[in-house]
Amino acid sequence: MSERTARTPFHFHSCWELREMLGRRAFDERELLEHLEEVPVDSIYFHTHSFSLRQRGLPGAYPNDFATWAAIQVRDRVLGEKLGIIDPQDFPDLESLRAEVVSLIDDHLAQLRSVPRIMFGFGEPFYFMQSRVLEIPTGVKVRTLREFRDALATLDTGAVYLHLVEARGRKGRRRGDFAAWVDD
Repeated sequence: MSERTARTPFHFHSCWELREMLGRRAFDERELLEHLEEVPVDSIYFHTHSFSLRQRGLPGAYPNDFATWAAIQVRDRVLGEKLGIIDPQDFPDLESLRAEVVSLIDDHLAQLRSVPRIMFGFGEPFYFMQSRVLEIPTGVKVRTLREFRDALATLDTGAVYLHLVEARGRKGRRRGDFAAWVDD
């Protein structure tokens, strides 16, 4: 049995993330909520989707910046857990994701008597950021699944992120680049 060869080769790219501080920060969960309602959607993307690009090694307990900050810096593990179960891929667009995060925090705060905040000297404020991703050709191209598998073992996290997360997130495709190539 021979291995099938694709009509079109798959060209692997990697990426670099250029980060930009937005000049907004939150010292408590109410401020986080207020800024979430106003920041550009690219900031929502950065703190949810891009988290996996910046995370090295095994994923931590909280899969996005909002959950990590609430649980670690503010020490509100309940909100951290609630924010941690949000899967950004479940939303059709970033505004829907923003609405869910805002609603979740608003509902959480409505159940509390006081607004959780960082304690100076024991926690860091939440700094809102956004980023641009630059695609970088790797020079690696494949035509078979075996070549594809072997190439994946040599590429960095940026390549996997670009073709899986970025393809669906910012580029608005229904599926990642890998699945599209295999289906062709």
